Amino acid sequence: MKTKNLTHPALAFSAILLLAGCSLEPDYARPASPVPASWPEGDAYTKAASTKPGELQAASLGWRDFFKAEPLQRLIETALANNRDLRVATLNIEQARAQYRIQRADLFPSISADASGTRQRIPASLSSYGQSTTSSQYSVEAGVTSFEIDLFGRVRSLSKEALESYFATEEAQRSSQVSLVAEVANAYLTLQADKRLLLLTDQTLKAQEESLGLVRESFKRGISSQLDLSQAQTSVETARVNRALYTRQVAQDKNALDLLVGTPVDAGALGQADLTEADALLAELPEGLPSDLLERRPDIREAEHQLRAANADIGAARAAFFPKITLTGSGGTSSTSLAGLFDAGSGAWSFVPSISLPIFDAGKNQANLDVSKAQRDIYVAQYEKAIQTAFREVSDALAGRGTYTDQVEAQRALVKATNDSYDLAQLRYRRGIDSYLTVLDSQRSLYSSQQTLISIELERLSNLVTLYKVLGGGTVERTEALSGKS
Repeated sequence: MKTKNLTHPALAFSAILLLAGCSLEPDYARPASPVPASWPEGDAYTKAASTKPGELQAASLGWRDFFKAEPLQRLIETALANNRDLRVATLNIEQARAQYRIQRADLFPSISADASGTRQRIPASLSSYGQSTTSSQYSVEAGVTSFEIDLFGRVRSLSKEALESYFATEEAQRSSQVSLVAEVANAYLTLQADKRLLLLTDQTLKAQEESLGLVRESFKRGISSQLDLSQAQTSVETARVNRALYTRQVAQDKNALDLLVGTPVDAGALGQADLTEADALLAELPEGLPSDLLERRPDIREAEHQLRAANADIGAARAAFFPKITLTGSGGTSSTSLAGLFDAGSGAWSFVPSISLPIFDAGKNQANLDVSKAQRDIYVAQYEKAIQTAFREVSDALAGRGTYTDQVEAQRALVKATNDSYDLAQLRYRRGIDSYLTVLDSQRSLYSSQQTLISIELERLSNLVTLYKVLGGGTVERTEALSGKS
């Protein structure tokens, strides 16, 4: 009979342990990718061989290996150390990690030790004996307060939700780093392009001022007209306007770099990069497949962790429909005097289990569950949109890579043609065959085509930087060697 009585508590405890392993969280399944399995094809896209498992992915290409210019490497290194937005993203990780530890602590009982002493005097008018009395009570105890037995996985689901939110915050920080690296690179390239435009404008202004001097002398000798003189003066003033514009833009580009890098930049140490030599500035990029984005893009991984967190929240909302069991207990010693606090027979204990069963809550628990399911569906849509956005961004950048080279070559040919036209117009003007208006038009066309060439060269390099970014590049400093990963 004694054995039977001892077995009942053991069976009950075993049943509690088995129940504590259950979870009401839905099984997670990654949503199907809502984009094609390959990149677009057509005239705008260059035909490139797809990468195979074990080969280099763009996200594994270190930014030091992709950006070849040493001044740019130094800028990126300084920005990663000083940029305030990236610092905030890093601190958000620390906050999320601490929040997860707080939530995870609910899986374990919280044990505390307490000691207290009370000394009380009761006046004679309130004493049942008709005399004043003085009493003392001292106690030392250790106990557990409101520890929830997680029978239906509510606490574990909340802990998992906090863990996935922490992972999402880590991916958000990586996404911030990817964006920062690309922003610094584009700001550097923009500064270099504007410096080239300023240099071009200075050269054009000098040439136009020389032309103005010649026209002025011709006017004095009666060879040129007042119209020729006015048109030459117009060209000079237009170049001065552009010079002021590019001087301002160079200063603003420098300010933008200072903000991104987080410290004043020595503009003299940046030098003058040759934007015409893309291979000397940037490395080749393996484009991979759209499926690679699911594993490589931090923003997509962030969206999936948020989806997993929402999925775990459904488990916690479902568990709210079932009984909640909590345990409170303590054990220690108690005495009316300090000397007898640890004497035999002074032991004291208490055990207070409680169970709460929802009976009527006016639909609150069902509403909470509906909110969790709706939130999960929202994150599914956001996850799918993140994939679609990534596919569009990569497709646009690939279209740029397939067309900018041809555009630059065509623009260079246009610059050469307008330069030849300008030389011929000057020759014909000096021989008196054409008016100065022809020279002026040729000069304007040459200057405009040269400006456009610099702008297109900048766009081509910025597009390559964007391609590196949208393929997930910029999270590592040095190239990672992959083995068996796609």
